[in-house]
Amino acid sequence: MKDIKVIITLVLVMFTWGVNVSALKYLVTYFDPITMTSLRIMSAASLVFLILFFLNKVRLPKNREWLYIIGGAATNVVMHHYFLAEGLSRTSAANGGLILGLGPLLTATLAVFILKEKITGIRTLGFLFGGIGVSIVVLGGSGTVGKPSFGDLEIFLSILSQAVSFMLIKKASRTMDARLLTGYMMLAGSIILVVIARIKEPGGFAELSEGTAAVWGVFMFSALIATAVGHMAYNSAIQTIGAARASIFLNFNTFFALIGASIFLGESIYPAHFIGLIFIVAGVICGSGSLEMFIRSRNKHVPPVR
Repeated sequence: MKDIKVIITLVLVMFTWGVNVSALKYLVTYFDPITMTSLRIMSAASLVFLILFFLNKVRLPKNREWLYIIGGAATNVVMHHYFLAEGLSRTSAANGGLILGLGPLLTATLAVFILKEKITGIRTLGFLFGGIGVSIVVLGGSGTVGKPSFGDLEIFLSILSQAVSFMLIKKASRTMDARLLTGYMMLAGSIILVVIARIKEPGGFAELSEGTAAVWGVFMFSALIATAVGHMAYNSAIQTIGAARASIFLNFNTFFALIGASIFLGESIYPAHFIGLIFIVAGVICGSGSLEMFIRSRNKHVPPVR
């Protein structure tokens, strides 16, 4: 039952993250990207700490926990968001989507070598199905993959840094509540991003005054729901079921981003996208351990042969 709740939570998180892609595309037409990202993550950190204050979960980090917070902020917040923004501006959407689809596989690989998590044959099949599904979804919309570029390397660094951060989150969650860790990581990362924004986008903060009520409404959804609540829930899932199993749900991101783009940005959906969804769902069922749980429960109820 505990795993089922985590699975439902992760699917909902992936939905909000998918819709958030459209929200971010909308926001960067009004604000400079790094400036907007720094303010968005700082707003998210504020909500995280407010929620944890009422839950009486706020405390200062101890000794080694500071290292995980700094490392998580650098990889999960600063490097991931910086390289993603820079990379997407230099490569095709198809290339970017396919490289981002490597996230679960990279996370699973690091989890095996760093966290000593076990990956069974069925779960390996799940990662394979998920990768195929993401590829079909991306290529079904673009029709082609662009030539390799430096932007491809930046997106790979973005997803690699995120995968590394999941290892740090799992290690840190042994002594610190993952939700509190999320708040500290966001706060530290947003401060670093503010410094970067001031250097790269000196007029970025002045432009914030030009935002309309609708723009700030989208900003609040992105910052408070998708980023604050979403990351709290996802990092808690890493603490509960492990980095590898939680990462398989990232494959849903691509499909939900497509649905969001269709609804809010008017982009097209093709039959290939639904074929990709079938592979993604199959990948999640296998990779999350749900199929193995079903097989074990069936075996318990099968009477022994005499």
